Amino acid sequence: MESGIKNPAASLAAIGLNHTGHAFWNLSPAELVEHTLQRGMGVMADSGALVVDTGKFRGRAPKDKFTVKDEKTTNTVDWNNFNIPTDNATFDKLYAKVLAYLSDKDIWVRDNYACADPKYRINIRVINEYPWGNMFCDNMFMRPTAEEIKTMNPDWLIINAPGFQADPAVDNTRDKNFAMIDFTKRIILIGGTGYTGEMKKGIFTVLNYWLPQEKGVLSMHCSANVGKEGDVAVFFGLSGTGKTTLSADPDRRLIGDDEHGWTEEGVFNFEGGCYAKCVNLTRENEPQIFNAIKFGAILENVEFIPGTRTVDFTNITKTENTRVSYPIHFIDNIMVPSKGGLPKNIFFLTCDAFGVLPPISKLTPGQAMYQFLSGYTAKVAGTEAGVTEPQLTFSTCFGAPFLPLHPTKYAELLGEKMRKHNVNIWLINTGWTGGAYGTGKRMKLSYTRAMITAALNGELDSVSYATHDVFGLHFPTTCPNVPTEVLDPRNTWSDKQAYDAKANNLAAQFVKNFEKYADKANAEIMAAAPKAGVSA
Repeated sequence: MESGIKNPAASLAAIGLNHTGHAFWNLSPAELVEHTLQRGMGVMADSGALVVDTGKFRGRAPKDKFTVKDEKTTNTVDWNNFNIPTDNATFDKLYAKVLAYLSDKDIWVRDNYACADPKYRINIRVINEYPWGNMFCDNMFMRPTAEEIKTMNPDWLIINAPGFQADPAVDNTRDKNFAMIDFTKRIILIGGTGYTGEMKKGIFTVLNYWLPQEKGVLSMHCSANVGKEGDVAVFFGLSGTGKTTLSADPDRRLIGDDEHGWTEEGVFNFEGGCYAKCVNLTRENEPQIFNAIKFGAILENVEFIPGTRTVDFTNITKTENTRVSYPIHFIDNIMVPSKGGLPKNIFFLTCDAFGVLPPISKLTPGQAMYQFLSGYTAKVAGTEAGVTEPQLTFSTCFGAPFLPLHPTKYAELLGEKMRKHNVNIWLINTGWTGGAYGTGKRMKLSYTRAMITAALNGELDSVSYATHDVFGLHFPTTCPNVPTEVLDPRNTWSDKQAYDAKANNLAAQFVKNFEKYADKANAEIMAAAPKAGVSA
């Protein structure tokens, strides 16, 4: 199969793969769809998108993600529940086993790259057992030209073998599936899972290790867009906080929806595509995503309306984590290339189901670093009878599973860049007002959009601010197109004592969560902690 590179067989032999099967190099999306259909690995939806089932795993398996602990990583990686150490011998043995497994199978190989800023570009070679896994990488990473492929040398190698299963007793894994990163050999080895996000987040983890340490670039789990005047806005937020919805703005061009770097010159996208959640997707609510589901897109783990090839996005029989991947150019109104200038405004999005936090607050550098390290949101526990209390979630830097370095490295870099470039950082509560979940109401999307618009337009620069007694947050007392009474969360509660109790309870949870960072957090960050036990 024509590869576009010189001597493809030798390239495989050079990594230890003595291959006797067919190797398909750098196929087009149409060819990869055809290969998937011919092998019975997927079907077509009536929209033209390819529909696949990722098998047993419908999401990432963070407890089965390992990092090789060696001279390079021993003192640089923050070893924890997400950065689980393994040794060279374990990696090398599994690597040999996976290559032996793939040696007589058809494989799909492709050359892509990450990072829209050429100063930080890394070339990636991916070897996939499945054609649709190869197509996913072509969607999500950036696409070199045919001429570039001829001279590309891979900086990193991903080997993805969903059909290979480890023997935990022999291979020193927790289960039959695994994802391993060797920063010295520059290899990501994935086996036993067909979930494509493991490849995407593997490279994100690599960039989170390399860019802050060696390049002074802040790597960020966020979306970003650009206004008509060239002003860049960045949106951090965990699942359910409104990141996708609020960063999709017809008046602003999209840089990217998930992973970015912040340099001395500006913000750039790591990826060449989008990997969007599909649960309850409608054309009315998310027209950009809905319209991107066409030929060249891959839908994962969705179900059809019975008797049709029309996707039922409300059906979560397989998983709530239904997904679609597509190249970023499937979205209208994007930045080409995927770069922008220095951020002017950064938004931390949280869905506070306790109804405690103000709907918008302007953060000091210390508060920004504290909230960044906390990565707070709250998820409604569920719809089962009797379940009324929301569940707290803290995910440091809004992306804990992908951060190899100690979280304070990212937070201090954020604070440094925030001061140097005079960036406004805002905390946006898209959650409850007038009471906690079950009593209050969800903040109106129109109010949240109005507050973000006011911040972007500079309309909150000259208004007066009040200070939250417990959290110390500074919130505006007026905002265009938002009722004044909404801005102070305590005023929206009819029972003020109940509000005070809930605020102090949430503050105590923040303080408890932050204990693990206290030894490496500076005085400015620690001073931004909420004051549990204070009456509002």
